[in-house]
Amino acid sequence: MSRPAPRAHWLLLASSLAVVIALLALNALVLGDFNADENVPPGTANTVPDEIRDGGAVIDDRTATPVALRPKDRTVALTFDDGPDPQWTPQVLAVLARHNVKATFFVTGTHAAEHPGLIRDILDQGHEIGNHTATHTDVRGAGDARTNLELRLTDVALAGAADVQTSLFRPPYSATPDSVDDLAWQAYTAIGAEGRLVVLSDLDSRDWERPGTAEIVKNSTPRDERGAVVLMHDAGGDRSQTVAALDQLILALRADGRTVGTVSETVGMTEVNSSAGTVARIGGWLLVAAAWASEVLSGFMAVVLVVAAALAALRTLLVLVTTRMHVRRSKFRNLLGTSKPVTVIIPAYNEKAGIEATVRSALDSTHPVTVIVVDDGSTDGTADIIERLRLRRVRVIRQRNAGKAAALNAGLAAARTEFVVMVDGDTLIEPDTVGELVKHFADETVGAVSGNAKVGNRSGLLGKWQHIEYVIGFNLDRRMYDILECMPTVPGAVGAFRRSAVLGLGGVPLDTLAEDTDLTMALERGGWRVVYEQGARVWTEAPASLGQLWKQRYRWCYGTLQAVWKHWRAVFSRGAAGRLGRRGIPYLLLFQVVLPLAAPFVDVAAIFGVLAGGWWSAFAFWLAFQLMQVIPGIVAFRLDDEPLAPLLALPLQQFVYRQLMYLVVVQSVMTAVAGARLPWQKLDRIGLAPAAR
Repeated sequence: MSRPAPRAHWLLLASSLAVVIALLALNALVLGDFNADENVPPGTANTVPDEIRDGGAVIDDRTATPVALRPKDRTVALTFDDGPDPQWTPQVLAVLARHNVKATFFVTGTHAAEHPGLIRDILDQGHEIGNHTATHTDVRGAGDARTNLELRLTDVALAGAADVQTSLFRPPYSATPDSVDDLAWQAYTAIGAEGRLVVLSDLDSRDWERPGTAEIVKNSTPRDERGAVVLMHDAGGDRSQTVAALDQLILALRADGRTVGTVSETVGMTEVNSSAGTVARIGGWLLVAAAWASEVLSGFMAVVLVVAAALAALRTLLVLVTTRMHVRRSKFRNLLGTSKPVTVIIPAYNEKAGIEATVRSALDSTHPVTVIVVDDGSTDGTADIIERLRLRRVRVIRQRNAGKAAALNAGLAAARTEFVVMVDGDTLIEPDTVGELVKHFADETVGAVSGNAKVGNRSGLLGKWQHIEYVIGFNLDRRMYDILECMPTVPGAVGAFRRSAVLGLGGVPLDTLAEDTDLTMALERGGWRVVYEQGARVWTEAPASLGQLWKQRYRWCYGTLQAVWKHWRAVFSRGAAGRLGRRGIPYLLLFQVVLPLAAPFVDVAAIFGVLAGGWWSAFAFWLAFQLMQVIPGIVAFRLDDEPLAPLLALPLQQFVYRQLMYLVVVQSVMTAVAGARLPWQKLDRIGLAPAAR
């Protein structure tokens, strides 16, 4: 009993993309561009109390009367901003441990979530932790809501990383107390009201300028007996000079009889760090896990982008090189052809809109043909239309609805010729097409020939997109398959077959939806060659709506997956079967399944590249992909003597048409995993005019 196809593909893709977007957004925060604590010129300071501007670097505004504290005389508090950093923080910790000195580290929430182990290392070695906002945001103009979010996110990250909460806060881009302006004071007052101590600096090492080790030591050395808070950095850039200067600074301060320690030690505070609590710790774990996942995803996406670019370039090079080889070989190939009559088999299910034109186009062939129309249980009078015409050399077979493969088998059983041409009931055949196809049977090793199907209804945008796809697919991909001798599909729209070869396999397979792909692979596994004839053109009616296109491509993609699964053992075969298994099937899976599944996430990554400031590289990447499609498109259109104007619709195709194809692959894979079976999905037809071009 068949199971219905799953309908959760939209929810699956939307949920997956939502998770990817959220993780990439977090990763943009964690790994985005980072600026060191460069001084920001102060504004006006009319509302800043004099005792704050003239006082120490530690501002306690937790009460009605703000207090500015400083370290005790001849003591120095060492502080480090912007970390933790996996390269520089361990080196700073090593210097401090060598001198048995404790310091205060003001960390960003994003870096804490990214490197929780370093937070634990800092605390395990007896140092203090302070809050430096989540994303290194200037709180002077951030507003209360943004500032509160920045502080809370860092609190959560610290809780998850090491079960710690801190009352110390240092604003990014801060400097000495005398530089505090009105905007800064408003922010510090609001932050102090939440129970936090704002820690500025008395001495700025200016190590972010990388002025040299001696200059950093000079900037960090007090000029008098008063205590001081020294600002240094353990992240945000190359901190090799900071590490070297720190070693010399500690020696110099101790030689001068000064005490070096943390902010709380030098100022005389207690319990600036404490346990975070269970709820905050659980939230922190989730944030740390999300940060880890975002980093893994970002790395994976980077690999996907590189691999996708390499594969796209390789595919472009491969199809262009093999196309040139195919063109040269076709010029010098001299096939004798055959005058033997050919049977044209037309499976038809509710094809009243175009069946007469299809049959008449077949009868107009320059090669002698007979036509068999197999009516597969039509309910629209398809068979009646042909029977009323009373055309010579045309036979109508009626059967109960059993599917396209069964209809083709009925036509094969009724045919009396060795060579048969199978075409769909919505297809117009050019006069020379049958002759062009069957001439290849002069080679006794050829079991089937693929023709060149072209879109007849190409006036609208959707028709143009399908027209582009058909021209490129038939004129490049099939030429490549022909050269590599691994043709995976003779399309149902037009293909010629050696009848004895097909019957020797048991007829057209009934157990997959892509009977054309299944049959082609079976022939090659049976040792037959399958070739392509670009001159055998037919005109087919492409779906006229997105819904109809969905149904068609869904059946194609799902059927292809079925056929690949059925014939995967060809990988271990020799001869024609081996070429299919080691060339054709991997190409199908890679470019028609794997890359379309990854493509939506590549698009999301490219969009985030633009939003994160890397718009130029993202645009260059996108433009390179466009060129790798436009150039083969131009070649394919020239080979088929087609005007190039439709290619102007190619860039827009990337934003609508391609997205639909993504969803087709997603649902097809889901359907395959679920083990569902699909019926022959008949499309609505309006018919093609005889002059299709």
